[in-house]
Amino acid sequence: MKQSVSDRIFIVTVYAVLGLTALLVLYPLFFVLIASVSSPQLVLSGDIWLWPRDITWRGYEKLFANEEIMRGYGNTILYTAAGTAVNVAMTVAGAFPLSRRDFIGRQWIAGMMVFTMFFSGGLIPTYLLIKQLGLLNTFWVMIVPGAVSVWNIILMRTFFQNGLPFELQEAAAIDGCTNLRILWRIVLPLSAPILAVMVLFYSVGHWNAYFQALIYLSDRDKYPLQLILREILVQGETKDMVDVSEGSLSGSVLDVESIKYAAVIVANLPVLLLYPFLQKYFVKGVMVGAIKG
Repeated sequence: MKQSVSDRIFIVTVYAVLGLTALLVLYPLFFVLIASVSSPQLVLSGDIWLWPRDITWRGYEKLFANEEIMRGYGNTILYTAAGTAVNVAMTVAGAFPLSRRDFIGRQWIAGMMVFTMFFSGGLIPTYLLIKQLGLLNTFWVMIVPGAVSVWNIILMRTFFQNGLPFELQEAAAIDGCTNLRILWRIVLPLSAPILAVMVLFYSVGHWNAYFQALIYLSDRDKYPLQLILREILVQGETKDMVDVSEGSLSGSVLDVESIKYAAVIVANLPVLLLYPFLQKYFVKGVMVGAIKG
């Protein structure tokens, strides 16, 4: 179809704006990457813009040589893997019954769950509850309090209702399938898009979580990576990674700068690697699960 001049101007404008937006979003990530392998002195002086110069891996060497960083990395991987598994299982367990037409009281139960999205007890009552449950300073304090998200249950329930014909479940029930077998053999295999979205949402949330650890954990051996990085980036606590005896104080400050940039790359790399594998499901899962009718 032939485009008018105004249409062409509009398309060019849209591409220009999107290109500028992409540049503004991607350049800081690119700068952190090249700064992490460039001479910290050149980075501090502002001589690094587009390409790395005087490439050095000192920041990564210092980072990976620190035991707390490696322990925090392992803790974060454990919290993310276990937490995501619990989250997805609980979300499916909550969304599937609420999506069934023959489940009596499902609207009332859904309403009670939505109520918790707008009103909560607050931080102090939550802390006292977790303390009474004996979860303080334990592995489970990073998993149990956030075991399920009401918003994600609603999203998955909507997908089950609108994305999967209920007649499939009725036909399976006529053939003698139990509800659990219907869920395992029919519903879940057809729900790859929404499951991928849930895995991405929950895993990114666990990977970036630090506030729960800051409030509920006191043992540094249980600290996740993000809490260690917070100390490095915000509080500047890099004394264990920087050996002042190797040179002057200015040299140690340069090491601190290299460590900061390297820490940002190390912390975000796993999430960046996870997204391409789930990208093909992401848009479909969100859009289908958001349709109401």
